[in-house]
Amino acid sequence: MTSEAGAGQAKALPARARLVDVAKRAGVTKSVVSRILNDDTTLRIRPETRERVLAVAAELGYRPNVTARALSVSRTRAFALLIPDLSNSVYAAVTRGAFRRARDHGYVLLIAEDAAGDDDAAYAELVTAGRVDGLLVASSRPEHPLVERLLADRGGLAHVFLNREVQGSNRNVGMDMQGASALVVDHLHDRGHRHIGMVTGPLDLAPARSRLDGFQGRLRELGLDDTAHFAGTFSEAGGCAAAHGLLDARPELTALYASTFPQAVGVMKAVRDRGWKVPADVSLIAYDDLPMAEFLDPPLTTLAMPLATLGAAAVDALVDQIEGRVIGSRQVLGGYEIVERASVAVPRV
Repeated sequence: MTSEAGAGQAKALPARARLVDVAKRAGVTKSVVSRILNDDTTLRIRPETRERVLAVAAELGYRPNVTARALSVSRTRAFALLIPDLSNSVYAAVTRGAFRRARDHGYVLLIAEDAAGDDDAAYAELVTAGRVDGLLVASSRPEHPLVERLLADRGGLAHVFLNREVQGSNRNVGMDMQGASALVVDHLHDRGHRHIGMVTGPLDLAPARSRLDGFQGRLRELGLDDTAHFAGTFSEAGGCAAAHGLLDARPELTALYASTFPQAVGVMKAVRDRGWKVPADVSLIAYDDLPMAEFLDPPLTTLAMPLATLGAAAVDALVDQIEGRVIGSRQVLGGYEIVERASVAVPRV
């Protein structure tokens, strides 16, 4: 039983600081406080005013009212992931990581394919109609219409660019492709290769440029020629054609690095077309590791990347935006490794 005396002795909870309290103490409007605390980059305000508001909010211990925020914003609890090719096993791994992390945060993940030439109207309508709370763009198309739309509407839909770099977005989530490519060069160099070439992707795509930059940078550090590279599409046919072009021009090469797994399959065909063998005549290593690598002839040595971790990191970045935390580009550091099989050997004499 609770006595009146006991009830009278109960301490009242301290009043929670409100947005209006921060605004009044800082000498600005509630709207200004809200936009500063939500890191609205479109707000034009003096740095000292921003610092004063942040200091007052910290002093008062202001925390956003989650219930009020949920009532003021209709949430769908859904994210959309835009990928370039549903048949690509690499994006399946990224999607799996994103799906699981979205589920951990209480969101569902919708998947859409972005093939060149498709009509973007339906997908754009899904986004602009407010049917998703956030967008993960993994499309590699350099001039995708959504990129301009998202860059122009900074205060609108939460979004990240996944495994690609969009200048000025401050919302890129990627992997250390340059460091990973340098590891490939080290692996081949340690096995005696000094004439190493690369089948790259289209160099108007940022991931292809990053992989080539890491490859060339490490070759230069080792004092080796860094000019042996040939571009092709991210496909088996693209890898085959690029390998033929590269080996025609540089027959002295003893090892090749393919910048995607499908390209590596094409490289293997190009080598067979010439009456050569992997790895007796040319060693081969592929960026990305897939289960089928074990079942090729010969089993393919690969560079395994942290694809599921990348997908999860992109979702975390999206949730941080929605919940008003710091926005910024992020990179998954490390997590890559060489998976040795049978396609790399010491160079032919």
